[in-house]
Amino acid sequence: MNALVLSESGLHYRELPTPVCGEGQVRIKLHAAALNHRDQYIREGKYAKIVLPAVLGSDGVGTVIEAPSHPSLVGTRVVIDPSFGWGDNPKAQGPAFSILGMPTQGTLAEQIVVPAENVYPAPEHLTDEQAAALPLVGVTGYRALMRQGALQSGETVLITGIGGGVATMMLMFALAAGARVVVTSRSDEKITKAVEMGAGPLDSARGDGVDLVVDSIGGDTVNSLTNILRPGGRIVFYGTTLGNVPELNLHRIYWKQLQLIGSTMGTAQDFADMVKFVNEKKIVPIVDSTFALADAEAAFDRLHASTQFGKIVVRCS
Repeated sequence: MNALVLSESGLHYRELPTPVCGEGQVRIKLHAAALNHRDQYIREGKYAKIVLPAVLGSDGVGTVIEAPSHPSLVGTRVVIDPSFGWGDNPKAQGPAFSILGMPTQGTLAEQIVVPAENVYPAPEHLTDEQAAALPLVGVTGYRALMRQGALQSGETVLITGIGGGVATMMLMFALAAGARVVVTSRSDEKITKAVEMGAGPLDSARGDGVDLVVDSIGGDTVNSLTNILRPGGRIVFYGTTLGNVPELNLHRIYWKQLQLIGSTMGTAQDFADMVKFVNEKKIVPIVDSTFALADAEAAFDRLHASTQFGKIVVRCS
């Protein structure tokens, strides 16, 4: 099979042995995959415990072509849950937790073998490209917004960094859940696109404040987030683009009785609930652009430039 392989000399499109499918696993002919910032961080050497060579990619949709223990799955179009080995505690992942794609073979290939328990029927209303854009950002956004953030209909939520895959997915989730959504971005163009989808700019909520913030920025922006939160509000953090907070205003946090909550990826139940929600609400992930597998290095370059709105997708076959 062909795959995009990351080595010490960079990304290379090359032929690899076809993966072997064992008991309890399924072999999938991949139709499409999608990029995440995790892939770019690994490419740049900014990720922990990097093992090279590696086939990256945590998002994928394809057709099951072999399933020794689950023959009824053969011929099914599926999406892959990228969380492996979460553990028994639904509150947090255990020490054996890992994410699909480095050190395991990822989805930037023509075929992949994964545990049968990690595949779910792909939503029928989605194309291959749209379904490929769903898994990692879907489960990350759903857990952060709905599980950890406990978003309720009628509440106001601020989503920072709109335009990225998780943030854009959460915008659609929050609107479908009946919430009022406001957004931030360094790009006026991205804010305009979000407004067209039903969001409001941050200024539209400054008077009333917000009930929930879901943030991936961190850094010196966090104190301004605590300022806009209503008393008793919540902040969910799922990333730190700007790094640690230099001087956190603890007085504001305890005086306003705010909650600071962390979130990473999601459990199998989170993934199942997310897919069910997408099916019920007929949510369609935003696809920014599509590239052929042989041209996937250009897809990485677009991700690095941070000009995308939605997910960058790679056609695998």
